[in-house]
Amino acid sequence: MAEFIKLYNENPNQKQIDKVVKVLKSGGLIIYPTDTVYGLGCDITNIKALERIAQIKGVKLDKANFSFVCNDLSHLSDYIKQIDTPTFKILKRALPGPYTFILPGSNNLPKVFKKKETVGIRIPDNNIARAIVEALGNPIVSSSIRDEDDILEYTTDPELIFEKWQHLVDVVIDGGYGDNYASTIIDLTTPEPTVIREGKGSLDIL
Repeated sequence: MAEFIKLYNENPNQKQIDKVVKVLKSGGLIIYPTDTVYGLGCDITNIKALERIAQIKGVKLDKANFSFVCNDLSHLSDYIKQIDTPTFKILKRALPGPYTFILPGSNNLPKVFKKKETVGIRIPDNNIARAIVEALGNPIVSSSIRDEDDILEYTTDPELIFEKWQHLVDVVIDGGYGDNYASTIIDLTTPEPTVIREGKGSLDIL
């Protein structure tokens, strides 16, 4: 059964963050808060954990469209090809924030994602999510936790999330109520930025 950990966004407790990172490094799955909906995440370098997430989501790992959650823009060059100045300016304006940007994947992508030409990058405006990634030392692969209920697309209450997911993951972080709007997804690999999904992030950044 998963551990239920309370963290405060204003000042996440480092001991608790380290505990979460230890779980990630050992191949565990976590549910954690972002600046939009709660996410399901694992260490980008752990193949067994990636396979577990793909299984939970009912997708083939090499076909899965997961986001890479980073703590700042410095990780980008590890996973994406060089981008032009206008593209970088959009990222600087928007991040950290409630956006997922589709960018061209580089040759350094983890083995399982090697065939992917593009990758979704996320830097949430949430101290808990960013503190976890920073302490881990590399991005986490993430997917939002959707609800099967047609009316309630996203569960926002951490206690209800724990009830539902406690036997599927290793840690559920209570970072307060989540949002029920997902991130805005923008493809920056096209000649003009293409909005794939309009979510919480405003389009004024384009």
